[in-house]
Amino acid sequence: MLGRRLIPRIERRNLLRWSSSNTNSEVKIANSVILKKPAYDLKGISENLDQYIESSQRRELPENTLQEIKKTKDYYVKVKELTNQLKKLQAEKNISQVALKELRTKNEIGTSKYEEQLKIQSMLKKLEKETNEKIKSEELTLYSLMENFPNKIHESVKDEQELIKYLNPKEKYDQIEALEHSKIAQDLGILNLKAASNVSGASWYYLIGDGALLEQALVQYSLSLARKKGYKMVTPPSIVRTEVSNACGFKPRDQNGEVQTYELKHDNLVLTGTAEIPLAGLAIEKVYKEEELPDRVAGVSRSYRAEAGARGKDTKGLYRVHEFTKVELFVWATDKQSEAELEKLREFQEELIHSLGLSARVLSMPANDLGAPAIKKYDIEAWMPGRGNWGELTSTSNCTDYQSRRTHTKYKNKELKKNLFVHTLNGTALAVPRVIVAIIENFYDPSTNRVSIPKVLQKYMDDKEHIELQ
Repeated sequence: MLGRRLIPRIERRNLLRWSSSNTNSEVKIANSVILKKPAYDLKGISENLDQYIESSQRRELPENTLQEIKKTKDYYVKVKELTNQLKKLQAEKNISQVALKELRTKNEIGTSKYEEQLKIQSMLKKLEKETNEKIKSEELTLYSLMENFPNKIHESVKDEQELIKYLNPKEKYDQIEALEHSKIAQDLGILNLKAASNVSGASWYYLIGDGALLEQALVQYSLSLARKKGYKMVTPPSIVRTEVSNACGFKPRDQNGEVQTYELKHDNLVLTGTAEIPLAGLAIEKVYKEEELPDRVAGVSRSYRAEAGARGKDTKGLYRVHEFTKVELFVWATDKQSEAELEKLREFQEELIHSLGLSARVLSMPANDLGAPAIKKYDIEAWMPGRGNWGELTSTSNCTDYQSRRTHTKYKNKELKKNLFVHTLNGTALAVPRVIVAIIENFYDPSTNRVSIPKVLQKYMDDKEHIELQ
């Protein structure tokens, strides 16, 4: 790997840790044993820099980030030139060492020839040390710049969202303010926002009685469906090391400086915004056998989002909250499998949402909606009449080798007889509060003051057919 060869052998034991306390991806040396420095494809990126710049522009990254990306090639060339200089110096030093050995064998120690070789040897050692230091300095800058790079965008991705299909389509999509979920849920006694505000602040909540039961029913149903599709269940941690979160593309602050995650700064930890992060970490440094792929897992976790989000309807009730239960799907695949696996994830999500009876639309998301790791992303949005708008329920992305180059997750390729980086994919099975919003707003009957429970959930809710006043 070029990125590894650029560092002299004596420096390879030093591992890089990416600081969480700044917004410019400053690189610091630390004695971390969790993650080695990312295995960037420096040569490939340098040779195809125009494609990465175009990808970054289509993502609408800030101008200062684009300028940082454009500097990368210059630093790559500098490091490469310095590395070549170092190799020449080391070759000359070896020749000098051989000459000194021959002079000692001939018992010419102290002669002018011997003294001259000692001076040459001393000079070469000094130059080697200086060049090593220059490489280290330039490479730290290079790797810092590389942190700005998003993945390339898949050729099928447009600059506007693309409608793929409707699920359970309606004839009309009307806004019905009387179906606003938070009022209904509080009137039915299954949601308490006031108490949560007193205890935790805005955008926190209590689910009570059948509200809490509905959450567990959604979790159990989605996990049951996932197991039938071959996903292995995992219970992951909800707190991870900052460097692991960064490696997955989730940084405490985004490109615009907006706070995304809750940090435990003194411990260098963050609360995860999705189980995708600890699930990806499950395979740090792992080398799969090719026949073990694709490897599919489903994880349930509490998820935490620090961002304030939009004002108005988005922050009212359960639609945008700081803590929620989420069932996440994660896949490790070969490069030849990953595109098909993305479609399988989307099909799983379509089946789940369709079976709940929700009217939804499936979208291929535009370039400016892709996170840094993703080359392509599908969203499924349900119609929420109380909000008078579509609301995102699920998302699925193909991240190719963006994450695996940072977590050093590989597989043994039989044809090439060498280890290659796996492709990682992730998809929401259920972000529970948003689905509850959709269920309440679509299945509430004002005439009976009841919410109909989707048939597929009833066996997980003590065979109840409705949620009513408690």
